[in-house]
Amino acid sequence: MTKKGTILLVDDNKSVLMAVELLLKSYFEKVITSVSPERIPSILAEEKVDVILLDMNFSAAINTGNEGLFWLARIKELSPEIPVVLFTAYADIELAVKAVKEGAADFVVKPWDNAKLVATLLSAYRLRESQGEVKQLREEKNVLKNQLNREPSMLWGTSPAIMQVYNLISKVAKTDANVLITGENGTGKEMIAREIHRLSNRSSEVMISVDMGAVTETLFESELFGHVKGAFTDAKEDRAGKFEAANKGTLFLDEIGNLSYALQAKLLTALQSRKIARIGSNKPIDINIRLVCATNRNVQQMVEKGVFREDLLYRINTIHVEVPPLRDRTEDIVPLAEYFLKKYMSKYGKENIKLQQTAKNKLMEYRWPGNIRELQHTIEKAVIMCEGDSIKPSDFFFKTVTTTFVEKNETLEEMERQMIKMAIDRSNGNLSAVASQLGITRQTLYNKMKKYNL
Repeated sequence: MTKKGTILLVDDNKSVLMAVELLLKSYFEKVITSVSPERIPSILAEEKVDVILLDMNFSAAINTGNEGLFWLARIKELSPEIPVVLFTAYADIELAVKAVKEGAADFVVKPWDNAKLVATLLSAYRLRESQGEVKQLREEKNVLKNQLNREPSMLWGTSPAIMQVYNLISKVAKTDANVLITGENGTGKEMIAREIHRLSNRSSEVMISVDMGAVTETLFESELFGHVKGAFTDAKEDRAGKFEAANKGTLFLDEIGNLSYALQAKLLTALQSRKIARIGSNKPIDINIRLVCATNRNVQQMVEKGVFREDLLYRINTIHVEVPPLRDRTEDIVPLAEYFLKKYMSKYGKENIKLQQTAKNKLMEYRWPGNIRELQHTIEKAVIMCEGDSIKPSDFFFKTVTTTFVEKNETLEEMERQMIKMAIDRSNGNLSAVASQLGITRQTLYNKMKKYNL
């Protein structure tokens, strides 16, 4: 077996120390011994100790175990995370109970059974490992919270259309009402979701995002509900799902319209019961989340066609937020462009770049089928290509064919299909390049190609 961790043995009987040290060298990477408990503080200051085996009696005339309890308390003051197993020659149940109540991980009686002693100490070591993992996850979660809270809010714009959206979410954010955000690709639906979370009473917790278009049928339950070790072939350890990760915070389900009818039922059950169970476990886990969903599809139309559950729509659609396309709020185009200009000047180490008035005019005239995401990518490319101190109309690379999308009486799905098809043609079938151009994941691209028979 692989040896792990460091154990400290403290006992005034040198023969006991030698015997236990010899036994444990096969199981622990490092074994430290001491005949005096007085050395415990200095050892803990110098070494990263994972487990301590501590004798309870160090004075020949005293066998009450009080010394062991004293040093147990001292260790808990110095390093409360280290499990302590107490070692005594007296099978005193009351003392054992008292020791455990005061923080001991376990209690071993002399003369000891080798197998039982090893099992007890390895169990204490695993406890130390799990505590360390929990601490690390807690620290990572706190870092993530701080990073999210420090992220600057996206510039909204001042058009009446977008201010109406902002006023709506300002009213609903403080509640726990479920929100459905709809709008074309690239309109900033995730930005709206993050603003709802930022303004909510849950803002000190995390917002977990899930791209439902990228979650396969086979991984849906594992991804959202988690699994226990051994639940299926590749389940090598317990894993929490997105519902658990978002507990007390916000769960954002993007592209909810791409969820299959069968999986919609499983999602509905979890939302109705406010409980989930990991795959391979029957133990219900309570969930406390604020649900925000988004889609670029007409979900009401999908309900009428029988491909989206009406009861699920009612569950996720307490408040409906429709995000207007960029072409319907042209007064926001230039302020957004200048916002992205500052962002990418900083990213690429450029200074004092301005948008020429003719460049602003060109931005205003374009129809932006890809909305804010397309504008963002356009400004990034322009900053990269700009050689002087101003961006000219020629620095923009618009695909003129895309302007025909909004000039026909086409549905959003027909427009999306054409956009994907043209991107595939331009990239000669390189799907990674297509996904990058469209600002979506490869899995989402595969799902949409399947949907549109491309």
